[in-house]
Order: sequence, then structure tokens, then C-alpha cells
Amino acid sequence: MKIENIQVLRGPNIWSINRKKLIQMRLDLQEMEHKPTNEIDGFYERLEKLLPSLYSHRCSPGVPGGFFQRVIAGTWMGHVIEHIALEIQTLAGMDTGFGRTRETKTKGVYNVVFAYIEEKVGAFAAESAVRIAEALIKGEDYNLEADIQEMREIRENTRLGPSTGSIVEEAIARDIPWIRLNNQSLVQLGYGKNQVRFRATMTEKTSSIAVDIASNKDETKRMLQEQAIPVAKGMTISSVAGVAEVIRKVGFPLVFKPLDGNHGRGISINIRTEEEAIAAYEHAAKISRRVIAERFITGYDFRVLVIDNKMVAAALRDPAHVTGDGILTIQQLIDKENTDPRRGYGHENVLTLISIDRDTLDLLEKKGYTLDTVPVKGEKVFVKSTANLSTGGTSVDVTDHVHPQNVFICERISKIIGLDICGIDIMAENLHEPLTENGGVILEVNAAPGFRMHIAPSEGLPRNVAGHVLDMLYPPGKSARIPIIAITGTNGKTTTTRLIAHIVRNNGHRVGFTTSDGIYVQNTMMLKGDTTGPVSSEFILKDPTVDFAVLETARGGILRSGLGFGFCDIGVITNIQADHLGLADIHTLDDLARVKGTVLNSVKKDGWGVLNADNEYCVRLGNKADCNIAYFSRNENNPIIKAHCRKGGIAAVCENGFITIQKGDWKIRVQRTILIPLTFGGTVPFMIENVLAATLATFLWGFKTEDIKMSLETFIPSAAQTPGRMNIFEFKDFRFMIDFAHNPDGFNGIKEFLRHIDSPLKIGIIAGTGDRRDDDIREVGKIAAEMFDYIILRQEKHLRGRTEENILTLLKEGIYSVDANKPCEVVSKEVDAIKHAMSLAKPGSFITALSDVVDNAIETVQNYQEQERNGLFNSPPAP
Repeated sequence: MKIENIQVLRGPNIWSINRKKLIQMRLDLQEMEHKPTNEIDGFYERLEKLLPSLYSHRCSPGVPGGFFQRVIAGTWMGHVIEHIALEIQTLAGMDTGFGRTRETKTKGVYNVVFAYIEEKVGAFAAESAVRIAEALIKGEDYNLEADIQEMREIRENTRLGPSTGSIVEEAIARDIPWIRLNNQSLVQLGYGKNQVRFRATMTEKTSSIAVDIASNKDETKRMLQEQAIPVAKGMTISSVAGVAEVIRKVGFPLVFKPLDGNHGRGISINIRTEEEAIAAYEHAAKISRRVIAERFITGYDFRVLVIDNKMVAAALRDPAHVTGDGILTIQQLIDKENTDPRRGYGHENVLTLISIDRDTLDLLEKKGYTLDTVPVKGEKVFVKSTANLSTGGTSVDVTDHVHPQNVFICERISKIIGLDICGIDIMAENLHEPLTENGGVILEVNAAPGFRMHIAPSEGLPRNVAGHVLDMLYPPGKSARIPIIAITGTNGKTTTTRLIAHIVRNNGHRVGFTTSDGIYVQNTMMLKGDTTGPVSSEFILKDPTVDFAVLETARGGILRSGLGFGFCDIGVITNIQADHLGLADIHTLDDLARVKGTVLNSVKKDGWGVLNADNEYCVRLGNKADCNIAYFSRNENNPIIKAHCRKGGIAAVCENGFITIQKGDWKIRVQRTILIPLTFGGTVPFMIENVLAATLATFLWGFKTEDIKMSLETFIPSAAQTPGRMNIFEFKDFRFMIDFAHNPDGFNGIKEFLRHIDSPLKIGIIAGTGDRRDDDIREVGKIAAEMFDYIILRQEKHLRGRTEENILTLLKEGIYSVDANKPCEVVSKEVDAIKHAMSLAKPGSFITALSDVVDNAIETVQNYQEQERNGLFNSPPAP
């Protein structure tokens, strides 16, 4: 078997709108296409032995063991690999469950689709599942545990930490979108101007001064002491010489910890001799140049969490330990403790596996123990000096038992230090008595405290502390989103996008929009290129200045990795025509409609789908849509429009020469078609469709018709506002038009326009695109022959797997099928073709360059225009 491609889908996609995180593996079964599982001797038995937990997979029978029933009866290897990929993720601690396997139009080639939690793990699982299946087919042994452990390690290296993850999960539960901004813990919640950012448990509201204070344990202690907060007696030293002074002034027992440390690193506790004190100082000094030495306070270790100056949780923390039974050694007790199903690798479970390190050995040495010591029955032996969960500690929720005075002290501390989220470490006999009475002290205040001990305590009630963070970041009335209008279709996407953005901008919004020629904020191009995929959408949604997004969304990005947004307010489909067929398993217009329909499926239930009633595929999508639908049509008598409006629906139509909004029986005329520059006096049908789509979408959003009218009047087709979309350049003796038309439907639109052009000589410069079907390339040549008197063929780019000769031959076949004597010649390079066309022009000629690289053509023609204005231009000689 051969993996042809693995794609990571991160947003709504053709397989599922709600399941955004999917792996799509294109798998060629090769010879296994002819061998279902029931024809492979011993396959089922080997599979069941290696992965007995697959019994839980119900598959189509819908009962436990259903998948195994399919294997016994005979199923194809793509289906088996889908289930293996899901199960090995589950065994690695990442339970998913969604999968699909579908054969493509290519015999023996399947799309194997399954859900993932961490995308790098998902991609690994795809490859591992194929290796496992191949080993089972051959009857070879396979080290499954090694793959599962590697997936765990990949997960721990790439996943969000438990605290960050809990905030993200709470945001998802509240329908707040999020974007991961790096491969660590920096996350954006919300879109555009309504975004907030946080890293771990530090938010953009967190004061940098407060973090600086909290990071300096000496400064924290001083400030708390000044405000009558009980703290442990101690001092800061920066050399071994200071150890003796600490012993003299503070006295034993002592605790040493780095001044700038975190997560319990470098800490030594219960120090009782000068030799131990020196070793403890040197250990802490490896983390921080300055070291805090404090009186070691006996009692219990508590963590109190304060968010937005309100105490929200408290936990009793216990360092990792084992309890003797009089039989097992400490090493054996640790191994036994690590078999607790609550313990896992990294952060995968409530508790973390206990590891053995220097801290462990030092603690045992102080007791005169080694790992081979057998503690007496009932003896509690600590193997870590701090109670951090990440080193194997446990936690017990005590939130409901904190004395009101202690709550007051902790909330006051958060204000003294100035932290919006802070963790306060307390050493005391308990928290249900005031610290001032039981002798408890504040050990330190933590910026970015971990949430794990509160959201998943080993005992007691879990606390949704992330909810308090979201309450702080998004209080009632504050939105996390900005409006999104998404536009897709075969032709007209870019012009419709630009016109909608123009209307939105004229209504006072700071609009960000993506097109096939670049990403824009307001009128400024931020990035140049074909920017119609999910990465470009995220670019706009990450911009904190944008308050309205208009996103052109092409098929390529949808197929490659899904949409770049969770859902939109309005989804526009301009049309669905034959283009790009035969690529990426999209062979028919029904296939293409399924891809384009992803945008419609992503519209909010109370949002709007704006569809072309003149296009049967758009209408079919509208009939199945799960949102409000509005239609547009050049024909006010379109039966779809008539039926839709009879039911009280909303539509946009051309009516008596007007762009008109129709709502039930009511009609609102927006503007005469001939007065809208984009329609070229009402002569370009496809431009009228673009105007109808944009007018309807913006009307549905809530803009006033008079404001839409003004915007329609001020949107001028030009190289500046609509580059490559019917840009006409005037010369003294001829006109030159550049358009991006590159498929039969686009060519037909230009053909319709040219019928209204009175010219003695219509010259066309055309090219083919190599990744289209032969018939599509021929059809382009055929339409060119019908609209041009003279044709120049050029083909320097976009060969896409073909030869220049092959494309030119197909174009000529199309041309000569219409007129065997049609004047036609080849000028390979675009610049030379433009020069040659101008040399052929006579007074009144109309030259049309249907260019796949509009920037070069526009610049070349504009240069000639400038030369003519300066008196330097004569029709250039033929090359």
C-alpha cells in the first residue's frame, strides 16, 4: 500500500462542519484492493490479538464487536486502517471516534478520514496505522507500544498545557472562537478588534509590573510584610558565605529556593545542618544567582487561586509519596503507585507518573534510606520535596472550607501584588482557621499559576476556574466575534468580495478582506498573491484593528485544510460552473457543489445563505441548507424567486432596469443598473450578478439601501479597485481590456460583453491552463473563435504538468472547430503578445487579453498608456 498524501484539516470541511479536526489520508491500496480481510489467512486473529480493544468499535452493525464482524465478513484495508488510526490514538490517551473511508474515482485509491486531537499525533497515527496493517497482512510482529509511547511524547511536546487547555475548552463551550498563535501556550480568543490574548494563565490584563514583583520572591515578601500579611522569616543571599549568616539569624530548620525559580525547581526543604545548607544553596544557585533562605514552616501545603480579585478555589497539596507495607522496597512502591490508572504520562491524566531524580535521592538520603529500603507498614515516605502535580504530587479540593478571614487575606494579596490571576502558596495546619490564629504563613505568590490541581483534583470537587477567567475577559455584553461574510463560487468571487468590502467600508467599518490577488485592510494591501485559503482568513481574524471580515473562500483552501473560521454570518455562492474538474477527486459539478457548499453549511443557523437562483446547483444547496436563504437572479420572473418570495422570502432581482430587493410582495428599488459603473451600462450580465449578490448580502446584514446605492455608484471597475476584472485602457486609436477569465464560463461572460462593442477588429490574446481537462481547454478555444476576429495564443506559464505544445494544440483544435480559417498565431510570451496585438490594431480596434497573470499585463499596458500621454508611443512593431 502507498500513502499518496496526508492532509490536516483544521476547520469546517467537506466531511464535517462540526468536526473540524480531521486527518485526510489518500491511500492507494495497490494489490490489497483485490484482497478483502476475509481473504487474508489469519488476519482477523492477528488483528484481535494485537488490538483487542477494537472490540468496542461498533461500526455499521451498531453493536460492540461490530467492526470485528465486518473484518470477519470481509472489508477493505482502508476501512481497517481508519479504525486502527482511531484506536491507537485512544490507547495513547486521545479518544476521538469519528472516521470515514471513501473510495475515490481512481480505482483502489481511498480517502481515509479520521479525527485527531493533536494534529502531529494524527498524522503519525495515519502512517502508523498503515505500517500496522501491513505487518498484520504479512504476519509479522509489530511493536505497538513503541508507537503509542511516541504518540504520547508528540502530544506532550505539542499540546496546550492543562491550564491553557482548560481556558480554551471553556471558550469553546461558550462559543468563543480561538486561534493558537505559536507552538507554545500563546492563544487568541475572539476575532479582530474583539480579541483577547493569553499565555498559560497570564492574560493581556495581567500587569507586567505585578509579574515582575511576583517573580521576585524577596520583593513579594517585603511588600506583603509591609501590609501585615504573615510571611515566613528569612533572607536573600548570593554566595556560600551568606549561608552562615542565615543559620545565625533565621535558625534551623531551613528551606532554600531560587529567587527567580518556578515549578518547585531548585528547592530543598527541612535543612538541619550547615553541610546540608551549603549543598542546598548550591542546588538553588544553579537556577538563580540569588537564593532565598527561609525558616522551614511545618504544616500542610495549600494553594489558593484568586481570579479578578476573587478567591475561586483552594487545594491541599501533598508531595509525591509512597506508603510502606513492610514488604516492598521504595522503588517497588513507586512502580506500584505508577500503575494507578489515574496516573499518566505528562498531563494526560489527573495525576502524573512519579519519576526518580536528584530531589528524590536527596530526600531519601536525609532519612538514611535508598531506593532499596523497605519502609515499615504505614510509613509515609516522601519522594519529592514540593507538591507540584507535574512531579507526581496530589491535590485535595478544600475550597468550601476556607475561613472568611483567609479569603479576605488572599483577595487582598492579589490587589497588593496587582495580579488578575494569582496563585498563593500557604503553609499552615489548615485553612478553616484564620492564619493569624494557627500560625500559617504565605510562602509565595505565583503569576501564571497552574489550574490542574483545581480542575482535576485527586480528591474533592473539580472547580471550573477557567470559567472565572472567561467571565473576566468577556464580561456580559462584550462580544468575542466580528461579522464575517464569506464568498465562494466558480466565477465572480473576487469582484463580489471587493464590492461587499467597499459597501461595508463606506458604512463606517474597518474592513479586512481576502481576495485572489491579495489581503487588504481598508484599502491597503497587506500581502500580495492568491490569498483565498484558511491562512489568509486567519490573517484578517488575527488583526486587532479589523471589525468586519469579508473573506473570499476558494475550493483549493477548503480541500487543503478546511475553512479558516468556525462559522460565518453570511455565506455567498456566486455560481457553480465547470472549472477545476478532474482535480483533487472533484470530477463532477455535484462534487464541486459539495465543496462550495462547505461555506453555506458554515453559516450560523440565524445567518443567511445568499445563492444564485439562476444556477441549479446553488438552488439544490439552498434546498438542503440549515440557515436562512435568500436568492438573487437577473430574471425577476425566475420561478425559484417567485416561489421563494410567495413564502415571504427575500431576494434581489433585476426589475424594470433596477437592482431591486424583493421581500414577499414588497419591492425596494436600489439603483438603476445602467447607473452602476460595474455593470458597464448594464451590458455585462455576470457583473450584474455580482452586484445583485453584494447588494443582497449587505442588505441582509442591515445596511440601508440608500447607503448601498451610494457605494454601488462609487465602485469603479479599474485596475485599482478591480484588478484583472474587465479593466479597460483607452488609447488614441484603440481600446485594450484585461480580464482574468480562465474557464469557459468566464470566456462566455466576456463574449456577452463584446457583443455590445462596436469595433472593426476584435483581437484576442488567450492562454490555457494545464490542470484543466482536455475538453475544457478546447472549449476555451472554441469560445475565443466565436468572439474574436484575430487570436494570439500565448502559453509561458501555468503549464501544470502539460507541455506548452499540448495546451496550444488543444486551443487550436477548439478554434478551428468553429472556423478552420480563423486567423491565429502563437506568441509565447505575454509581453510580446501584447506588443504584437497593438501592432495589429487599426483605428477602433478592441484588444482583449484574457490573462492568467494580470499584474504583468496591467503594468505593461499602463506603461504604453504613459508613453502615449508623453508623445513617445507609436504602435510597437511586431516581435
